[in-house]
Amino acid sequence: MNYKLQRYINRSLEAKLKESLRSFPVTALLGPRQCGKSTLARHVVAERMDTVYLDLEKPSDLRKLEDAEFFFHTQKDKLICIDEVQMGPELFPIIRVAVDEDRRPGKFLILGSASQDLIRQSSETLAGRIHFLELTPFTYDELFDDNPEKYEDPVFLWTRGGFPEAVLADSDSHSFDWRSDFIRTFLERDIPQFGFTIPAVTMRRFWTMLAHYHGQMLNASKFGQALGVSHPTISKYLDIMALTFMVRVLPPLMANIKKRLVKTPKVYLRDTGILHALLEIENIEDLLGHPIAGASWEGWCIEQILAAMPDWRASFYRASSGEEIDLIIERGRKRLAFEFKASMSPRLSRGFPGTLAALQPDHTWIVSPVLEPYLKDPNVTVANIKAALKDLRNRR
Repeated sequence: MNYKLQRYINRSLEAKLKESLRSFPVTALLGPRQCGKSTLARHVVAERMDTVYLDLEKPSDLRKLEDAEFFFHTQKDKLICIDEVQMGPELFPIIRVAVDEDRRPGKFLILGSASQDLIRQSSETLAGRIHFLELTPFTYDELFDDNPEKYEDPVFLWTRGGFPEAVLADSDSHSFDWRSDFIRTFLERDIPQFGFTIPAVTMRRFWTMLAHYHGQMLNASKFGQALGVSHPTISKYLDIMALTFMVRVLPPLMANIKKRLVKTPKVYLRDTGILHALLEIENIEDLLGHPIAGASWEGWCIEQILAAMPDWRASFYRASSGEEIDLIIERGRKRLAFEFKASMSPRLSRGFPGTLAALQPDHTWIVSPVLEPYLKDPNVTVANIKAALKDLRNRR
């Protein structure tokens, strides 16, 4: 099977990456494996003549860095790109020395498949010298801008997820096969490379359990009983999945509201294609007949919105009485609210108006696969994901 991509698809992060290279000595481009970091980096640096590119998964490139200090010195006038940097944590102090000798912008571009917290050496050693950017798998906006006719309907991307090889595969079965291979490789190779010694079988059981609980509050004790491990061990497993961009832990809203609010976070698999592969959902017919469909739509929409609004704080609202809002995003004094319904005729709970009265968001969207957006009242819009994202861009 040939998963090779035929052409470059513009990424919304490209402009920010170029700006970071013009402004900071070190730029870190982070994101999950196979989301397109290397493709984006190579596309950007291809416009420059002063670049050297190293991939730490290639033995020949690793040998070049056996004396990294000398290598960096010989390439001091170039932009040095280091791919899969989490495999060389010992490089960070040497990068710091090289930067302190010459603090010009665009000295290093490092790519990693783990979050800033997991690559802790960089955030500590390179404090004040490094700027972090996070690349997600393809978003709806990126694919729609590339091919509006093909991607007008979001169901295609929702079903396959956003990993390039999965969404651009020539059939549903090939896409499903790639995602299944990705899951196996992540468990058997990637997690051990990050330094975690956990049996692949155990992590797959945990990941599959998370898939069944997608969009729900995590009961660590119940997970621990099912897997035969302790509560802290479940927390460790969850941290690993979150730090490698596989899982989003969405915290509850902490607000001064005269209601008792739940304090337990909700858990989502960040890519719905991976979610569906773990649950053996191969196509849209299987998905629409599965009980996970509503929660899957909710998680997919959350990822699209947070990719479009990366600098906003995200949470959900749920009172002990059962009133809830799927997503709240805040920045400064602005607060926006979202409900997600996988129906062309979305129905809201009786308590929904009262919940909005308590939260007082600046605007609320009901995001569902409706054909055209419409106002439910002056501050509540029912919209498809395309219209909701367009409205958000206008409000930024």
